Amino acid sequence: MNVARVLLCLFSVLVSEKFLVAAFSQSLVSDFTFTLPAGRKECFFQTMKNDASLEIEYQVLDGAGLDVDFSLSSPTGHILYSDHRKSDGVYTVETEDGDYMFCFDNSFSAVSEKIIFFELLMDNMEQEGEEPEDWKEYVYGTDMLDMKLEDIMDTINSVKARLGKSLQIQTVLKAFEARDRNLQESNYDRVNMWSMTNMLVMMLVTGVQVYLIRALFEDKRHART
Repeated sequence: MNVARVLLCLFSVLVSEKFLVAAFSQSLVSDFTFTLPAGRKECFFQTMKNDASLEIEYQVLDGAGLDVDFSLSSPTGHILYSDHRKSDGVYTVETEDGDYMFCFDNSFSAVSEKIIFFELLMDNMEQEGEEPEDWKEYVYGTDMLDMKLEDIMDTINSVKARLGKSLQIQTVLKAFEARDRNLQESNYDRVNMWSMTNMLVMMLVTGVQVYLIRALFEDKRHART
């Protein structure tokens, strides 16, 4: 029976390769990091389909204040979500046919540019009219086995979904790590600058104090001849 299970697994992988590709292509993940100059606004577009799902997550990795304005609009121009001067955000929408627009606005900053990371997770994005092959017609005698092909496919799809979620979480954690590193480097530079400033001020004050003390003990009386 164990040999039969192994043969069934191998056979199902071979005959249903196209089905697996179709099943695994339903979820799409993309991410992008860009620099938003001071006083500028950048918009991006994503084409979606009916009965699909779009999740967008963004983070400000670097820049004074670590904040940005964000907005997400539907294909009809209706603003679905809007943030004002936030460092990160996560939003999910059930989509319809059309182009969704999301914008990052740094116009409130006149000096500092921002480094922004965002990630898109799109579910149920299979092409219309494309259906997975009926792989069951290639399999014979499955009723005699304890493990059915449906169970194998469910397990494979579950593993695939969890691996995709793990990859998404790792990407987000990398973005958090980059933002924290940039913040620490900025604080390090500030600490060094203020330390040097304090040292110069202390040296200047010490010099002034020495000069004043010496001036107190100078004999300014002129000897008479």
